[in-house]
Amino acid sequence: MTTADAAHAGEKFLRDMHNRAPEAMSRYVTAHPMADGRTSYQFLAERVAGAQRVLDLGCGDGSLLAVLARGGATGLAGVDIAAGGLAVARARPELADADLREARAQDLPFAEDSFDAVVCHMALMLMADVERVVAETARVLRPGGTLAVAVGGRAAEGSGLELFLKLARPLFAKRPVPPIGDRRTRSRDGLNELLAAAGFAPITWEEIILGGSGTPEKVWKTAVEKYYDTATLAAEELTALRREFLQRARALTERESITRGERLAVVTTRLLTSR
Repeated sequence: MTTADAAHAGEKFLRDMHNRAPEAMSRYVTAHPMADGRTSYQFLAERVAGAQRVLDLGCGDGSLLAVLARGGATGLAGVDIAAGGLAVARARPELADADLREARAQDLPFAEDSFDAVVCHMALMLMADVERVVAETARVLRPGGTLAVAVGGRAAEGSGLELFLKLARPLFAKRPVPPIGDRRTRSRDGLNELLAAAGFAPITWEEIILGGSGTPEKVWKTAVEKYYDTATLAAEELTALRREFLQRARALTERESITRGERLAVVTTRLLTSR
């Protein structure tokens, strides 16, 4: 399989998943607030506070754009490869004037210097040809504009998510999903290298923990929705995995609930005035 074929297969897989469950990510984010009650959408939006013209790469169902709208941004735009999420976003009253387009981040349908800020929540790490994504982001962002990106981290120790991954990874390895994303987008050094090449300043790297708790059944549901790999499992494998997870989760706590727990990295940088 060529690199282009692999990228196409990965994007098709993601598009199909997001069309089937366009609100899965926003449900996950809502169910996993930080200790102070803020969601990762709110935390990311605060990194571009004051920006009026904001583009969301991989905007999904528009949840992050809605947070930005409530914060006072008026020139909102979003792109996504899945029509299902965009349909939900277009139905949001606060996004009635937003420019929402079905498009790839590798080929943004906007003019140079169109935005004061660009945001991306848990999507950059899934994109192929990430150098082109970063170059396109720099092209549509005004000099001095802000880029704020949330990328997936690791499960917090002792959390329900850590337990889920411990049990699920051997199964995922047997039926891997198509190649998705670029490992460099998940590390500080990798992102610094990618962004510097496109004219961005050294990044600020902040780690946050998504907390909250729930019954083992609720933690199971959100974990299954979060990980695309579960779609590759046979029904009997998923049933057996659920049974083992619930048994082990209940043994971890004397209470009715278990901590969910995931670490995210929020990366912020600015486009240098001289490209």
